Amino acid sequence: MDFERVDMREMTPEEMVKAGEMAEIVFKLNHTLPNSEEYDSLLRELFGDKLGENSRIMAPIAGAAFDCIKIGSNVFINSNSLLMARGGITIEDDVMLAANVQLLSNNHDEYDRQVLLCKPIHIKKGAWIGAGASVLPGVTIGKYAIVGAGAIVTRDVGDYEVAVGVPAKIVKTLDKDKFEE
Repeated sequence: MDFERVDMREMTPEEMVKAGEMAEIVFKLNHTLPNSEEYDSLLRELFGDKLGENSRIMAPIAGAAFDCIKIGSNVFINSNSLLMARGGITIEDDVMLAANVQLLSNNHDEYDRQVLLCKPIHIKKGAWIGAGASVLPGVTIGKYAIVGAGAIVTRDVGDYEVAVGVPAKIVKTLDKDKFEE
């Protein structure tokens, strides 16, 4: 698996400032009344035009490189999400993430911990990720797929597949004809 290597010791002053600004926005967001104008404004400030219509992200959230996240329309992300996005995270329309979901598009090199190994995560339309699940770098979750609570997803989950366990394994395939397109 080819990863993008990012040496944290080589971050530019501009990248350091940007990371600090994002951390401040996240702090404010996590301490603001949900569903308020101020909360929505902070979400827009954090994600810019990469947050689709009618999408909700419930505080608290944590993570890094929020500018590397693209969220579609009608997405719901419940509280305590961890979005480590240096490798890129794409969440398509109508996705649901339960509480405590971790999307981890980067990991540390096992010999040089200052180097991040980054690979994008892609969650396709209508997928549902259960509470406490973790999705690791380079994984794609297919259209209308389900990831069970507590699963650790190390490999792709295909369209309409249901994956559970540690590590996650496919246990069934949903009937695609039962979904409205």
